[in-house]
Amino acid sequence: MITKCLFPVAGYGTRFLPATKALPKEMLPVLTKPLIQYGVEEAFQAGMNSIAFVTGRTKRAIEDHFDISYEMEHKISGTNKENQLESIRELIDQCTFSYTRQTHMRGLGDAILTGETLIGAQPFGVILADDLCVGESEGVMAQMVKVYAKYRCSVVAVEEVPEQDVSKYGIVSGQAIDDRHVMIRDMVEKPDPEDAPSNLAIIGRYILTPEIFGILRHTPPGKGGEVQITDALQTLARKGRVIAYRFPGKRFDCGSVEGFVEATNYFFQQRNEPGAK
Repeated sequence: MITKCLFPVAGYGTRFLPATKALPKEMLPVLTKPLIQYGVEEAFQAGMNSIAFVTGRTKRAIEDHFDISYEMEHKISGTNKENQLESIRELIDQCTFSYTRQTHMRGLGDAILTGETLIGAQPFGVILADDLCVGESEGVMAQMVKVYAKYRCSVVAVEEVPEQDVSKYGIVSGQAIDDRHVMIRDMVEKPDPEDAPSNLAIIGRYILTPEIFGILRHTPPGKGGEVQITDALQTLARKGRVIAYRFPGKRFDCGSVEGFVEATNYFFQQRNEPGAK
């Protein structure tokens, strides 16, 4: 049973300036819920009730969101607005939240290594809130937990992307096990299209084994001068210990304005479908 999920949330969110000058990008709302809450709900539905955040300066709003607001709750108590807090109350009641700070922005690999103190020596999930995912039958992280239970190694979620977009992602290739699973042999961080081994891109969902921390400690800065989780996972991939999972569902790149608008439109339509709550 995987009980811990790590959320690297220290990034600046510069593509949403000036909105993110003081507001964490993870707190941008898709309808009435911030991006980070969608991610925590996905982790919780996958059985992960120990939520760890790697934060940075100006991110205190995330801590406040996953805490009780006595003044507000007292103000709306007994009104028709009280039920609007039900979803966040459930998370606060059922999950534990811990925080540590990434003092320098050295990449996703460094952020995950910073979270070691909160995770310890056990397998754990990683969710990047920028990628808002909707699984077809169950959440993407819940699907990945089942993949881990079967293969007992690190798992990364992937999807096919247009050739012109491969330079934006970590790209994988390897031996197909079936339509959904690939045993990864090669991983490249943001390759030029002509150098990409495939168009299978890693998106912001991982299940990692604790050995990744020791590998990250010895992983030199790579693309962009940052410590890349892709470079560290390549070490495990050479040993046949990383599975790529092509999940059934939708993924919205809410790190971009276009993807954020697409997600907002999708959830608005879902809310207004007949029978929707």
